[in-house]
Amino acid sequence: MIHETAIIDPKARIGENVSVGPWTVIGPDVVIGDNCDIRSHVVVKGPTTIGKGNTIYQFASVGEDCQDKKYAGEPTELVIGDNNVIRESVTMHRGTVQDNSLTKIGDNNLFMAYVHVAHDCMIGDNNIFANQVSLAGHVHIGDWVILGGMTGVHQFCHIGSHAFAAVNSIVVQDIPPFVMAQGHNARPRTINAEGLKRRGFTPEQIQNIRRAYKLLYRAGHTTEEALEHIEALGEPALDGFTDFVRQSSRGIIRG
Repeated sequence: MIHETAIIDPKARIGENVSVGPWTVIGPDVVIGDNCDIRSHVVVKGPTTIGKGNTIYQFASVGEDCQDKKYAGEPTELVIGDNNVIRESVTMHRGTVQDNSLTKIGDNNLFMAYVHVAHDCMIGDNNIFANQVSLAGHVHIGDWVILGGMTGVHQFCHIGSHAFAAVNSIVVQDIPPFVMAQGHNARPRTINAEGLKRRGFTPEQIQNIRRAYKLLYRAGHTTEEALEHIEALGEPALDGFTDFVRQSSRGIIRG
């Protein structure tokens, strides 16, 4: 299952039932888990750890040195979880010592063609990044996030779980959980109600999330006043929402 033209360093560790296509290069300090499918012309550079069941398409560059000018060759790391799909020409870079020396990607994510994941990004599970999404350094993404094609995310921005950014959005501040954003710069538009339905949120939960959105963005409250009103709703699904807003270091997107 390893093509004769693939170049695999003896210090790389390859799991069971792994397919490696022609002209792919896998360097030292790379660990690839079981049942991965690495297509042709892929470059994987270490230190990089790739979990089980991942598919990496042609011309992807995984685990390369980051593009931060402060990077001086330190042995930083990229860690990828299980069952991710990494499409053509995706680039994923390792971390920097100025952060945690780590870029980390969770499970079950889809990275469409030409997506860029920069140094020190932290990405959760079940996310979809459409074509040409670009994440700058130190970006944090929760779970079940969808970013439309050609969306750009400024460094250090956080995007909460179940958020959605429409095509060609430019994200320069944090997007709270559940919020749909759109624009250049991205602004809040509504909540991701359809996504929440698909993921099993109840009508009552969705209604309370909608109330929380209106309290934060439409009722004219200060942020802290809005959060107090949201907490008074007593909706457990909103605990992460209020925590996210309070902990935002760049500030949340505004209308």
